[in-house]
Amino acid sequence: MIRHDALDSLPVRDALPGLTGALDAHGTAVLVAPPGTGKTTLVPLALAGLLGDSPARRVVVAEPRRIAARAAARRMAWLLGERAGGTVGFTVRGERAVGPHTRVEVVTTGVLLQRLQRDQELAGVDVVVLDECHERHLDADTAAAFLWDVRETLRPELRLVAASATTDARGWARLLGDAPVVEARGAAYPVETVWAPPPRAVRPPHGMRVDPALLTHVASVVRRALAERDGDVLAFLPGVGEIARVAGQLGDLGGTEVLQVHGRAPEAAQDAVLSAGERRRVVLATSVAESSLTVPGVRVVVDSGLAREPRVDHARGLSALTTVRASRAAGRQRAGRAGREAPGAVYRCWAEAEDARLPSFPSPEITVADLTAFALQAACW
Repeated sequence: MIRHDALDSLPVRDALPGLTGALDAHGTAVLVAPPGTGKTTLVPLALAGLLGDSPARRVVVAEPRRIAARAAARRMAWLLGERAGGTVGFTVRGERAVGPHTRVEVVTTGVLLQRLQRDQELAGVDVVVLDECHERHLDADTAAAFLWDVRETLRPELRLVAASATTDARGWARLLGDAPVVEARGAAYPVETVWAPPPRAVRPPHGMRVDPALLTHVASVVRRALAERDGDVLAFLPGVGEIARVAGQLGDLGGTEVLQVHGRAPEAAQDAVLSAGERRRVVLATSVAESSLTVPGVRVVVDSGLAREPRVDHARGLSALTTVRASRAAGRQRAGRAGREAPGAVYRCWAEAEDARLPSFPSPEITVADLTAFALQAACW
């Protein structure tokens, strides 16, 4: 049974006529929709013709992370009153839930690339949605280039949508052949910004290392947020080690549950984070919680201002994860998590004067990462 009440409340619904019109006229489109509008869940269902009189189509949605792919598929299946593996399924590394009647399949960008190498025409697929394209992961950029090549040479009827909550829309529009840009109005609640820099200067990140003083400060800001605000707290940290360290410093919170979410977390732990809790919660997360996921109950975000991105280590000739300052676009994404269900607040662990010096967007991975795998992909293509 379709949950029309939940679907009708998603603000992106108002942008659907413009999006479908753009695809009918041009075959490509760029969708810009703020967090919480339903771009990841409502749009694929509508494009597949599952919610109205639109023609039946098969849609593939590419997400940058496994946890986001699973969560998006399960949410869409829930909206249809089903379980994942029926009308809506997903495929990630090591796990597949797809049936003979699946119309919307959510995959990771890595899975999509492998599929393109095996079947360049993407037989049976009518629409491909590249979600969270602003993150500029190498797999996503490569998939976009391959898909454009497929559309230009083999499948001119293949429809392509680049979707993001915050992106260089004009740049993606040029990439997709001057595609129309469709913008959805956000229904996010207001989010108050609280600047909470460390009391003393901390060392900048170097390689994988983060100054322990900054992590201690993040833990203290979490405690401050719990005292000053209502609701659950979502804190962004660069990696698993930093999450474990801050969790250790918050072990005496008593009635507050401390949860951890990252790419290596067990599936049960990831599911627990995405379900409403009985007690107040502090969720410590990497950038996996920036996009496509709604952690229920969050009213406060604590942002460390750090992220982990791949960089080439020229001394070793390898690509390695490096701790960097998060971009302003990432900061907006993170802050948006606090305003999805009610008015909220974001505590930023740096000074307001520093904010203007941060990069506007993350560095495209193709400009900073080892390109060996990309060269092999391109050679095979």
